[in-house]
Amino acid sequence: MIEICEVGPRDGLQNECKIVPTAQKVELIKKLIEAGIRNIEAVSFVNPKVVPPMADAEEVLKSLPKRDDVRFGGLVLSRSGLERALKTDVDFLHVVTTTSDSFNLRNAKRTVDQAVGELSLVIKEGAGSGKGVAGVLGTAFGCPFEGKVPLENVLKVAEKFLEAGCTEITLADTTGMANPNQVQEVVNSFLDTFGKDLSLGLHFHNTRGLGLANVLAGYQAGVRRFDSSIAGLGGCPFAPKAVGNVCTEDMINMFHGMGIDTGTDLTSILETAKWMETVMERPLDGMLMKAGIA
Repeated sequence: MIEICEVGPRDGLQNECKIVPTAQKVELIKKLIEAGIRNIEAVSFVNPKVVPPMADAEEVLKSLPKRDDVRFGGLVLSRSGLERALKTDVDFLHVVTTTSDSFNLRNAKRTVDQAVGELSLVIKEGAGSGKGVAGVLGTAFGCPFEGKVPLENVLKVAEKFLEAGCTEITLADTTGMANPNQVQEVVNSFLDTFGKDLSLGLHFHNTRGLGLANVLAGYQAGVRRFDSSIAGLGGCPFAPKAVGNVCTEDMINMFHGMGIDTGTDLTSILETAKWMETVMERPLDGMLMKAGIA
């Protein structure tokens, strides 16, 4: 079965000009849960002055339903983010670094090695506090400033994060540079290096129209966990030209058409996507909401 990590409430909304009120964020998450989504990146513990749409992380988490079968994740980029996260009941910390020095220096003013050193301590403390910790490796398929990112660099960061206490790794295509052949090669290298039991996820953006093709390539290579965003919302305030994430309802429709279970109700997901268009007050990128379910 496919495990969907719904990132709409975080990655989907962080780059929007319109700041969605806390109550509507909570309503979105509740609708996603009702439709069968069980893994949700709900918040981000980043500097609210830098990313104002994510300023209400604590308030969102306090208002969410507490269910044993639903996992809420929160993005952590630094020590200060960890300190905020540990004061909440967020289930999983999504600790993020990019794997390109050029990208990291421009956006975090530190090299990859410097970031990994700091974040390894964050991971250890987070895991020691009883939180689950997932490592998210940005620019894993290419950097908008450097171009190709050597695979050995990505593997090295993953190894450090796993040693520090991550139980999952997600490879993120930050600005949509991946192609299906590359995805299969990278996934195969990861599974060869760390073993088939590695909990590996993939996070794609649709910048160049290859989002779903890359999801399919990842599936064919053995991955069963994918990030996606309702209605195709998304983007990165630190990544030039990054557009929306792989669209949740479009991805579910693809898998259901292939006879692959996602544990979700597509009709409910589609209604949630249409509702998000009314919330955002503009057309969104999802295709299924325009064409309908066949």
